[in-house]
Amino acid sequence: MEAKKLPEQKNDAVRSPDASLNSEKKKELIRAVKFTFFSISAGLVEILVFTLLSEVVKLPYWPAYLIALVCSVVYNFTVNRKFTFHSAANVPIAMLKVFGYYCVFTPLSTIGGNWLEKDCGWNKYLVLAISMILNFVTEYLFTRFCVYGKQVDNDGSRDMSDKSE
Repeated sequence: MEAKKLPEQKNDAVRSPDASLNSEKKKELIRAVKFTFFSISAGLVEILVFTLLSEVVKLPYWPAYLIALVCSVVYNFTVNRKFTFHSAANVPIAMLKVFGYYCVFTPLSTIGGNWLEKDCGWNKYLVLAISMILNFVTEYLFTRFCVYGKQVDNDGSRDMSDKSE
């Protein structure tokens, strides 16, 4: 008696846990890369505004830093919400969460940066670079997990399912 061969399953909806995990890892890697590139562009906005206010307008470190930071934050929030996180999360609530993050980050970085620049004699651009790196790392983690959490890839702007697997 000959054993019956079972038909091969070609159902794209059924994926192995490994394939699904790899797909999620790939999405998160792409998300992190996008956040990095948008943060670099936001950093350029911050450096440009800081330099103009510091060198042309001759503002002291802390007001130049605060104004530049606000310009950078508004830009970064807007582009990352749309292009990195693809989130349909309530915008005012997401903005309030980001505002909460900056209620902690801004005083620490402004007071600490002013102290390093004025009292310790550090170069203001070195202090700015350190603040920007700390902001980049902590903001990504906060935005990804606290602001949007599970509300990513839900704005309908694109189909996030990987149909190639």
